[in-house]
Amino acid sequence: MNKIVNIDQAVEISKKLNEQNKSIVLVGGCFDILHLGHVKFLNAAKKQGDVLFVIVESDEKIRNMKGNSRPINTQADRAEMLTYLIMVDYIVTIPFLKTDSDYRDLIIRLKPDIIATTKGDPKRNLKEGHARAIGAKVVDVIEEIKDYSTTKVTKLI
Repeated sequence: MNKIVNIDQAVEISKKLNEQNKSIVLVGGCFDILHLGHVKFLNAAKKQGDVLFVIVESDEKIRNMKGNSRPINTQADRAEMLTYLIMVDYIVTIPFLKTDSDYRDLIIRLKPDIIATTKGDPKRNLKEGHARAIGAKVVDVIEEIKDYSTTKVTKLI
């Protein structure tokens, strides 16, 4: 089984899982340099359901969000790193999504039962709107771990 899938493949997998009454948990992010905060978050998210889908942002999106020196690792490399984590079932590589509407359309197509977030997520309200559109819920699965971030790691180098 290949854990890395595109959006269309993820939608097909999601449909099959829904037919089997499996609950889908969805998370998303950059996952540029994996660190303990990522692992704790993904582990807590997985405990919320049967199958964990991880959306990995495009390189262009990360550059727009974090500057020209990022990402450090390509989307393909970031996705492959996530395949080695036992709690991650599928990694969904996505193109550069420009608008909230693009993300909403993606969520509607994937139909997760739960969108997992970190407490204090600045995009929680948007995620709640996406969840309401499909009858899902947003769950804070972990407190923000302030000592861990890719930005902090890169400042140590």
